[in-house]
Amino acid sequence: MPTPPRRLGARRRRPAVLAMAAALIAAGGLGGAVLYNSSGQRIAVLALARDVPMGQVISSDDLVVAHIAGDPALHPLDAQDLRGTIGLRATTDLKRGALLVKSDLTSDPATQPGQQVVGISAKRSQLPATRLQPGLQILIVHTPDSGNGTATRTPETMTAVVAAVGKPDTDGSTVIDVAVGPADGPQLALWVAGGKFQVILAPRTAGGS
Repeated sequence: MPTPPRRLGARRRRPAVLAMAAALIAAGGLGGAVLYNSSGQRIAVLALARDVPMGQVISSDDLVVAHIAGDPALHPLDAQDLRGTIGLRATTDLKRGALLVKSDLTSDPATQPGQQVVGISAKRSQLPATRLQPGLQILIVHTPDSGNGTATRTPETMTAVVAAVGKPDTDGSTVIDVAVGPADGPQLALWVAGGKFQVILAPRTAGGS
């Protein structure tokens, strides 16, 4: 039985289908190229040139301009914000190479209105090994002699915030300005005058402040 001839319409549709497929492939490639170009655009942002401890004032030496691919999930500070960033304080410990975001910085001063600032001259043995920075919260513990029967009592403590840190003297002691409550200044001055105190770091909160 002879094979029936193919219809002419089927032959004509095949080149049209192939042309449409080629057009779709080309369109898909073009869309991919557009997507690559948009995601490959690089923006200038601020990053950390070195470690900056919490409370330290940001200087130009602490920052570097980095060029990264734009990502809607990231919100680093624009490089144009460099001038306005200098002079602000770090709200947490900042690590070298990290991108700088708005929440990393604050313009709030280390001391608050109404606080008293007391100067403390502390020996190396009275300070933690961690370098103190403005804005860092500390605890000052009164350490009187054990001869008066206070050794078994819970030591008196006072919460303070580091306001300024001087340069170490030749004998290793360092003068630290600390901010305390309006009623705590005289008491702390007595502890400092007697030299019977110890500075310890206050516990960090979950937010890192």
